[in-house]
Amino acid sequence: METVQSKPQALASPGRLAGRIGYGLLYAMLTIVAIIQLVPLLWLLLFSLKNNEEIFNLAPFAFPEKFRWENYQKVWTLGHIDSYFWNSVWMTVVSVGATVLLASLVTFALTRMKWKLQSLVLGLFMLGLMIPVHSTLIPLFSLFQKLHLTNHPLSILLSYVAFNLPITIMIMLGFYTTLPREVEEAAVMDGCSVNRLFFNITLPMTASVLSTAFIINMIYNWNEFIFVNTFISSEKYKTLTVGVQNFVGQYTTDWGAIGATLMISILPILVAFILLSNRIVEGIAAGSVKG
Repeated sequence: METVQSKPQALASPGRLAGRIGYGLLYAMLTIVAIIQLVPLLWLLLFSLKNNEEIFNLAPFAFPEKFRWENYQKVWTLGHIDSYFWNSVWMTVVSVGATVLLASLVTFALTRMKWKLQSLVLGLFMLGLMIPVHSTLIPLFSLFQKLHLTNHPLSILLSYVAFNLPITIMIMLGFYTTLPREVEEAAVMDGCSVNRLFFNITLPMTASVLSTAFIINMIYNWNEFIFVNTFISSEKYKTLTVGVQNFVGQYTTDWGAIGATLMISILPILVAFILLSNRIVEGIAAGSVKG
């Protein structure tokens, strides 16, 4: 019996060894990719702690003679980055919240209700994916000027919501088709209204795809430059991406301050991605499989 049992174990050991080698190679490759992704962040951090002379005379990854943390203090106080930062925060939060809520309502109506022109409405939203942003700047500027919305944050919020709705709906469509209808049907049988059905049952079940949509919209809105630069001229409503231009002069440019501003602008995205990373992967995986 000992000889009989030893043969399967001997046959299984090469397979286990190959599996461990495969996982080891995979983890090694992922580690290399992660390091490559972190290299630009390290370079930007060192860049933000140097003055102009050190930036141009030292190697890219060389440490400065003195870590100039005052660059961050300079951009936060003298450069009004604090005002631009909070403008970016509240505009991003409001626009992302409105986009995700409206996209959820639209997707619920498209996947859970039967009504005329349903396919036409879905096609119109998907058509929005093919409209280039740059081609809409002049018509939108003319429209906002007639509505007295130029140099007003509402012009930015409306633009963000309108351009992010199609991609957000497309992300949610695949996930909504995988949701079990039995739970909703049971709620309807118990007398649940449509509004309660959406907010109390369907919406909580889509938490993972909501996180995915949230981070994708957040990255786009936080880094957006064209709309703010076109529609906003007042310092009161400028965002972080436009405020970076304050350190670019006609004859001199404070590169260390620009690096500090860029580093500040990256941190919220990194924090949000770290906190929601598990939900994002879960939402993408669930939305890619039907049935």
